[in-house]
Amino acid sequence: MMENTDRITETGEYKMKGILKEILNTSIYLLLVLCVAYLIVTYVGQRTQVSGGSMETTLSDGDHLIVDKISYRFDEPERFDIIVFPFQYDKETYYIKRIIGLPGETIQIDESGNIYIDGEVLEEDYGREVIQNPGRASEPILLGEDEYFVMGDNRNNSSDSRDPQVGSIHRKDIIGRAFIRIWPFDSFGVLKHQ
Repeated sequence: MMENTDRITETGEYKMKGILKEILNTSIYLLLVLCVAYLIVTYVGQRTQVSGGSMETTLSDGDHLIVDKISYRFDEPERFDIIVFPFQYDKETYYIKRIIGLPGETIQIDESGNIYIDGEVLEEDYGREVIQNPGRASEPILLGEDEYFVMGDNRNNSSDSRDPQVGSIHRKDIIGRAFIRIWPFDSFGVLKHQ
């Protein structure tokens, strides 16, 4: 009888050790997942929500996006990239716009709504309509070595580089590039930039 009791005790100890080992393994796994998620959100990607219609018809009010925060650590932003940057007067407010002008270029918009880059008309079809107000771009704007000229696709309903309060965007202020629309599900997919 004594032998059976010893076996029961040993089996119970093995089960308890197995349970503790499983709890420890699961805890370590969850901790790793949380650390990786934190690193991804901080350095690789960030979820953001579009507020307003300045990027219609490309992006709509209420769209949820993942912003790619790592690409620009290795490459420079390109024309037509959709970028996210903070509004200079309120660091809690972020804008999402399309890059139109690149560093060193001269931008101007004429009274007919044509966009000129270094004196040549920009061929693009992102604008929702003809530009009615060229704003500060009615006169030539020479971009600095680290400046970008951005516009919303809904050109007549967008506060962008034409507005002196937004102005040209410095490279250091670009948080990242809008990458994937995750909501609404029927519009899920990678965003068109080029």
